[in-house]
Amino acid sequence: MPRIAVTPCKRPLDYDAAVRKAGGDPWVPAIGGDPAVVLSQVDGVLLTGGDDVDPVLFGEGPHDSYEAAEPGRDAFELELLQGALAADLPVFAICRGLQVLNVAAGGTLIQDIPSEPRSYAPHSVYPPATQLAHPVVVRPGSRLAELLGARLSNGRCDVNSRHHQAIRRLGSGLTVTATAPDGIVEGVESPAHRFCVGVQWHPESFHRTGEFDELFRGFVEACRTRG
Repeated sequence: MPRIAVTPCKRPLDYDAAVRKAGGDPWVPAIGGDPAVVLSQVDGVLLTGGDDVDPVLFGEGPHDSYEAAEPGRDAFELELLQGALAADLPVFAICRGLQVLNVAAGGTLIQDIPSEPRSYAPHSVYPPATQLAHPVVVRPGSRLAELLGARLSNGRCDVNSRHHQAIRRLGSGLTVTATAPDGIVEGVESPAHRFCVGVQWHPESFHRTGEFDELFRGFVEACRTRG
């Protein structure tokens, strides 16, 4: 059973359940631990959702809406991610995780979608966690399209949405694989790696009903067959 490092967050239970349902063994390492030691003990990394990435990391000051993540989380996740990519360990990045992936690749973020001069649709839709907020358009031929498979209808599917930040400038080596109708990036991947997929929505919230099970199954299978 592949062991998956699931980064610490405030809502761990759905991630745990989604990974277990897909056949993985989730393990939450402590923030502040040695990322190299963590990586030596796992077959893949799942970057979870949470509060904001420090804008200093992409050359900006904080917006008024900035909510700092847990102390040390940014540094820990960035080092863990960089080590995983260097070793070509499978990476699945969700919500904040997608933003960490983009910043690690030299990209920048929209710090607060509602404050942008351009009018965007609502992207912070609470609760319930499984409320579908908007469709995403998925790029044909992408790993994300392959994973979503029959869930797509004319290249689209509906997703939930719980974020106030998003990708602004795409990081080097990443490709956009999904967008919302208003242009917000909803999916990215790194073609240079065996499995490096990021989504802006929260597929783990659907572990009971199964709408996005294939994302986790694909990730866990990549972890199972690594190397």
